[in-house]
Order: sequence, then structure tokens, then C-alpha cells
Amino acid sequence: MAKIKIAKLPTKAPKGSDKDLIKEKRRLIAKEIGELALKMHAEKKHSILVVLQGMDSSGKDGVTRKVFRYCSPSFTKAKGYKKPTDEEFAHDFLWRVHKHAPAKGNIQLFVRSHYEDILIQRVHGWIDEDRVTARIDAINAFETLLQKDNNTTVLKFFLNISKERQLEKLQERIDDPERNWKHNDGDWAERKHWNKYMKCYEDAMNRCTTPWINVPADNRWYRDYFVAKEVLKVLKEMNPQLPRLKEKPQLD
Repeated sequence: MAKIKIAKLPTKAPKGSDKDLIKEKRRLIAKEIGELALKMHAEKKHSILVVLQGMDSSGKDGVTRKVFRYCSPSFTKAKGYKKPTDEEFAHDFLWRVHKHAPAKGNIQLFVRSHYEDILIQRVHGWIDEDRVTARIDAINAFETLLQKDNNTTVLKFFLNISKERQLEKLQERIDDPERNWKHNDGDWAERKHWNKYMKCYEDAMNRCTTPWINVPADNRWYRDYFVAKEVLKVLKEMNPQLPRLKEKPQLD
């Protein structure tokens, strides 16, 4: 398999894309996702883990809202991963992750994920390369376990935003009062390490056994459509069916 080069991956919608048409397609796809997700939940044979990784402002929260808006929160959960707590630091790095893996019939969204532990920690030199390799091996084993032991489809999306577009979006959080609440000085600090992050992302993509899906993320409307299309494809391949009663119960 050819090595992934992030610099060669698209970040923008294809030229000539009709924004309004794409947004309407995404809305219809999202409704279909909701219908099939309900059947998957009722059937309880499969589950889906959606991993959303990307630089700050790449749209991880936006994807969860737009793509899964018609899915019931009773079987569609989102878990965001930030700095580990003291208790989490006292355990192996996958301890806080494994307990949130989806049960059969459920969709679990990871807004950031176990990959943080081979990204930010590696960028800042908090772990050495031997530990990086050990963690990548553990991640590969973990994702294989989910797939083979629990019929979990693991969808890993790299929300690929360009450095120029990220600057625009981070600045919007300062200039637009409605977005001020999103501003975080730390996002600007991490941006200074952009090249290191790209190197670590690229290495992770090339060393992980479950493939990553590159999502052009400069245009929000296309980003959401792209992810929705991939999720729908997986659900259609599962072809979940609503269970039927084998025998009608005899009621008094």
C-alpha cells in the first residue's frame, strides 16, 4: 500500500461543487442514517465506532451535529477526550477509552480519541519513540479486538483542514462575539507545532492497520456531506433488519 502523504491530500471541496445541492444531499443522507441506525439498534448484531481526529477548528463537533442529528441519543453517544485526569493518568492509556467502546446496536463517537496519546504527547516529547511504537501496537490490537470480537466497524476520519483555513477559523473566534466562547489560547499555542503534528498524524496513518479516511475539511458543508456519505455506506453494507416475532404471543 502506498504511503500516505498529508500534503498531497485534498482539503477543499471539488471544484464546481454546488454548495446548496450538497447541503440538501447531506440532510437527506443524515435522515437515512437515522433510519438505518434505528434498525441496527433494534437488530443488535453490529456497532459503529466513529473516530474524529483533526487539528483545532477542523470541525469535529460540527460533524457530530450535522451527520447524526436524526439518530436517537439513546443509542448514539459522543465522548470527547481532553487532558487525562489524575485517575486516568494512573492507568494505561487505553483504560479511559475501552469502557466507552460501543455495545452491539450502538453508535459511539469519539471527539478526539486514543490517538491523542501518540499525537500531542509525541509532539511535545512527553513520550519516547519506543513508547510510541508500543502504543501504536496496542491501538492496532484494540481496534482489531473491537472489530473481530464485537462486530464493531471502526470508522476513522482525519478532518484535514489547511493551515490557512485554520487561521481564519481561529481568528473568527476572536472577531465574532457569537464565537468568542470557542476561543482558547491553547489552540494558538498548538498551532505553532503544525509541522510536527502533520508528521505525527502521517506516521500514525501509515502504521495503523485500520485505514483512515481523509476528509477535506476547509468547507464545512462538504466536510459534513463527505462524512455522512461514508457512514451511510457502512450502514447500507450492514443491511440491518427490524426483528420480527417468530410466533405471535397469545394474550388473554
